[in-house]
Amino acid sequence: MQSAQTSAPSVGRVAVLGLGSMGLGMARSASRAGLDVVGFDPAPAAAEAFAADGGATEASAREAAAGASIVLCVVVNAAQTEALLFGPDGIAEAMAPDAVFVSCATMDPEIARRLAARLEASGRHYLDAPMSGGPVRAAEGALTVMASGSPAAFARARPALDAIAAKVYELGEAAGQGAAFKMINQLLAGVHIAAACEAIAFAARQNLDLARVYEVITASAGNSWMFENRVPHVIEGDYAPKSAVEIFVKDLGIVQDMARSARFPVPLSAAALQMFLAASGAGMGRDDDASLARVYANLSGATLPPSKPAKSSA
Repeated sequence: MQSAQTSAPSVGRVAVLGLGSMGLGMARSASRAGLDVVGFDPAPAAAEAFAADGGATEASAREAAAGASIVLCVVVNAAQTEALLFGPDGIAEAMAPDAVFVSCATMDPEIARRLAARLEASGRHYLDAPMSGGPVRAAEGALTVMASGSPAAFARARPALDAIAAKVYELGEAAGQGAAFKMINQLLAGVHIAAACEAIAFAARQNLDLARVYEVITASAGNSWMFENRVPHVIEGDYAPKSAVEIFVKDLGIVQDMARSARFPVPLSAAALQMFLAASGAGMGRDDDASLARVYANLSGATLPPSKPAKSSA
């Protein structure tokens, strides 16, 4: 459902805070769309990657957000989001008076509601807008955004949303709804990754040809998007982080907290979380989440294709 009654203001500066695997693609997509984009990342290499494309960067988040009409916050979690907004060098008062803050981090819906209320008290707008699609779709400007917020927040963010996303779901006028939808997605994604890794490691234990297993399963009812996407990493022995184990340690942990609060049983996601914790505890936290297959192999004696040298192992 579109909230088109509120007219969009002219687009001013767009700040992208966080130029990692997702934020860099988003910044590039927004620049391609003709928006006036400035980026910031505390890691010099990340900022340099955007600058190498001709992108403008600033030395601090506050400088990047100064006077911006749209701020895309592409950080890891709620704690980082809150620190960016309200920490000692927080950006909340640096943004333009009628700016919109687009929060892309996956977080507990209750925290999203609290952050929104605090920012909106200053007259600025908060769009709860977690995303899905990964670095490839971020670079293509083809993300899926699960957003909730006021009509005014959507109207102000629309130019940036159009630049970075193929699909924008408007899920309500209250912050927290977008976060809740994202957590349902993450519950399924985490369980599906664990199941895919369990299946391919079990196939290896049966001494099956893993490439043939992939061919058969992707043409059969047991296939899933995660099986199709992650199993090639296992077959190639490539655990460079496209989506790191620690992401699901965090996200499935949030699912558990939400479910406990609601007194709702989530045994499958609880079991999947234990496998992500095992991978992290074994030193694979920064590796690709397909590393769960290596945990299963280590537990069972299955032989997987040899791993390529990992540049980012914890």
